[in-house]
Amino acid sequence: MADVSPSCPSVSGPRKVAVVTLGCKINQYDSSGLAAGAESAGHTVVKDPAEADVIVVNTCTVTGKTDYKGRQLIRKMIHENPSAVIVVTGCYAQVQPDSLARIPGVDYVLGNSAKPTLTAKISELVKRSRPEVRVGEIRGGCGFDEELPEVHSGNTRAFLKIQDGCNEACAYCIVPRARGRSRSLPWDLVLKKLDTLARKGFQEVVLCGIHLGVYGLDLSPKTSLAALLEKVEAEGLIPRIRLSSIEPNEVEDDLLRLFSSSRCLCPHFHLPMQSGDGAILRAMGRRYTPEGFADRVLTVRKFLPEAAIGVDVIAGFPGEGEAEFRNTVEMLRFLPVSYFHVFPFSRRPGVAASKMAGQVAPSAIHERAAILRGLGQEKRSLFYESFLGRELEILVETSRDRETGMLKGVSRNYVPVLFGGTDCWKRSLVQVKVSCVKGRRVFGEISPLSGQVLGSAAPP
Repeated sequence: MADVSPSCPSVSGPRKVAVVTLGCKINQYDSSGLAAGAESAGHTVVKDPAEADVIVVNTCTVTGKTDYKGRQLIRKMIHENPSAVIVVTGCYAQVQPDSLARIPGVDYVLGNSAKPTLTAKISELVKRSRPEVRVGEIRGGCGFDEELPEVHSGNTRAFLKIQDGCNEACAYCIVPRARGRSRSLPWDLVLKKLDTLARKGFQEVVLCGIHLGVYGLDLSPKTSLAALLEKVEAEGLIPRIRLSSIEPNEVEDDLLRLFSSSRCLCPHFHLPMQSGDGAILRAMGRRYTPEGFADRVLTVRKFLPEAAIGVDVIAGFPGEGEAEFRNTVEMLRFLPVSYFHVFPFSRRPGVAASKMAGQVAPSAIHERAAILRGLGQEKRSLFYESFLGRELEILVETSRDRETGMLKGVSRNYVPVLFGGTDCWKRSLVQVKVSCVKGRRVFGEISPLSGQVLGSAAPP
């Protein structure tokens, strides 16, 4: 007990808990699970960390910049609520626990392997003069947390983690060290969780994973993502099923045939391209060529002409000169993609790329990222404008657009639309005619037949 702060004696009984999240959909899902576990244990989950007795910071470590954001967020929580117990968990905590433990005011640092046991111990957490660090080895693999998070009923879209971990070794990526080896949720439990979410009224579920395309290869007997989606289609539990990111070489023709004939699978693929130069892709450790990536994008467009195709691209990977960067820009300009996520290369310890020759100057990385973002905005606008005058099925969200006060929602192919209407349309599927595109904002008008067409209750 020598490390327990004398100003904060042990507390038993219900506590107020805030869960603050950085990073990807998987982290968001895990945070939902932590919040649900806290409520199940009799605690109260609060949105405002200033009101909390315990603050859980679920960190991300995908880049050096996210590490910095994580440290800043932790210090902000400590400054704004110095009496709260500060628990840091997630991928940054798993990979670099000592750097987080050195932040004054942190009480616990828990790796991803310790995360599932956190909520059962909330009543025992106390302020400490020296942080407790519990980080176990995760690269050998660990079990899949099969508890279904309670997703707040106000949301229209739920995230469901069906795969975790990664067996690859991309030169820029630290995720395998943070998440462990690939592991999958058995398909019968996936269907059970979808049924639970359907009963809660969710109209869309995003199936998430770190390496989603290898879903099922670790199960016994082995299965596949396509086989799972066939079962999901047959059950018809949720009107919309969307995939998170999937590797381009795992978007096979059989999967695209399934999407093209599906009633529920959303025509939306997010593909990590990373570079359009062959030598850079080899240095990254990627398992495809520029030609192979282009083939997959064009094949998606052939099977699903109106699909949204997003890509991830890294600016300034080591060895990327002007010629290599130009190859990436020209490839993206040529391909019928819908939007980009641009990541400036971040040199950080623990990944092979940090030690590679040919490191690119930060000023050049910044300049290239700006060029890519500009091209990405052009592509996004062209994609949105292709639906002018067309009707799209929109899932209406529960909150209105802050700037305009209009209703907002997203189409099956990931077009966000703003439109006028009453609150009775919230959480409904409606038909909206696209009337105007202004940059990243799309405006439309709701069809008077929406209630009859999609089975929603027509407004009074």
